[in-house]
Amino acid sequence: MQGASTAEESSLLNSQPARILRPILGLIAIFTAFGWSTGFMRDPSAPAWQLLLVALAIGVLGVWMLFFLANDLVSRFPRVWAERIRPYIFVGPALLLLFAYLILPTLQTLYFSFLDARSQRWVGWQNYQFAFTDRTMLIAFRNNLLWLVLVTGISVSLGLVIAVLVDRVRWEPLAKSLIFLPMAISFVGAGVIWRFVYAFQPPGRPQIGLLNAIWVSLGGNPIGWLQTQPLNTFALILIMIWLQTGFCMVILSAAVKAVPHELLEAARIDGANEIEIFFQVILPYVSKTVMTVATTVVILVLKVFDIVYVMTSGQFGTEVIANRMYSEMFRFRHFGRGSALAVILLIAVIPVMIANLRSWRRAQ
Repeated sequence: MQGASTAEESSLLNSQPARILRPILGLIAIFTAFGWSTGFMRDPSAPAWQLLLVALAIGVLGVWMLFFLANDLVSRFPRVWAERIRPYIFVGPALLLLFAYLILPTLQTLYFSFLDARSQRWVGWQNYQFAFTDRTMLIAFRNNLLWLVLVTGISVSLGLVIAVLVDRVRWEPLAKSLIFLPMAISFVGAGVIWRFVYAFQPPGRPQIGLLNAIWVSLGGNPIGWLQTQPLNTFALILIMIWLQTGFCMVILSAAVKAVPHELLEAARIDGANEIEIFFQVILPYVSKTVMTVATTVVILVLKVFDIVYVMTSGQFGTEVIANRMYSEMFRFRHFGRGSALAVILLIAVIPVMIANLRSWRRAQ
C-alpha cells in the first residue's frame, strides 16, 4: 500500500508540470522585483513620489503576491506534503527576516566585541575588562542603576495610584488623557521640551527656562539643572518618569477595573478602610500586571539613550550605557568596545524578558 501511495503521488506531480511551473515563475518575478526595488530605493536621485509608489507597490502588493503564489504552489502538491510544507511557507519569511536582521547582527556584534578597533586582531576579554574598570563606564553603570530603580519604582507606583484614584471620579477620561498625553511625544521631542524647562542663564540675565524663572522670582539664584551633579541625573530621570507614568496608568487602570466589585464590597463590610483595601485586596489582585508593566519599563530604561543624548550627551556625570556605546562606536570609532557594551545590554535585558514571559504564562 505504501508503494502504491508513493507511485500515485509521483504521477500527480508529473501530470501537472505546467500548473506547478506557473507559480514558480511568478515567485521568480516577485523576487526579481524585490531585488530591483531595493536598488531603486537606494537611488538618491529618485523622486520622492516614485519612491513612495514603489514602496507601496512592492512592500504591500508584492508581499501579498509572494504569499499567494507560495500557497498556490504548495496546493499543487499532494495533500500530505502540502500540510507539512504550508506552515513553513507562511512562517518562513518572518523567520528569515528575524535571522537576517536580529540573529546575524547579534552574532556579528558578539564577534566584534573580542576584536581590537584598529588592528582588528583578537584581544579576548579586554573590551569587557575596559567596560567594568573604566571610570566613565562605572559612572554609566551607576547612573543606569539609578534610572532602573527610580524610573521603574516611581512611574509604576504613580501609575497604580493614579489608576485607583481616577477610577472613582466623574472626569476620569479627561484625567487619563492629560496624564497619558506625554506618551504621544518621542523621547527626542521630550528632551527638546525639557531643555527649555531646564534652560540656564547667568545671574542678572533674563531666565528663559521655566524652572529658573520661577526660582529667581522667588528670590533664589539660577541653577544649572543640567550642569550640577548629581542634580542633573535626577533631572533627566524626571523626564522619563513624566513619559512613562501615563503608560503605566493606562495598563494598570484596566487591571484595577477588573477587580470584582463583590470582593471590594466584602472587604468594606468586614471593616477595611480604603488604604487596607488597596494594599490587601487591589494590589495582590493586580500584582501580575504590575510585574509585567515593571519589566516592560525596566527593559526600556536599560536601553535609555535619546533623553541623555539630547540633553547632555553624557557630559557632567550623566553618562549611561547606551550613550557610551554610541560614543565608542561612532565618535571614537572603537567598534570592539561599543560591541562589548551592546552585548552587556543584551545580557542585562535577557533575564528581565524571561521573567516577563514566565509571569505572562502564569497569568494564562
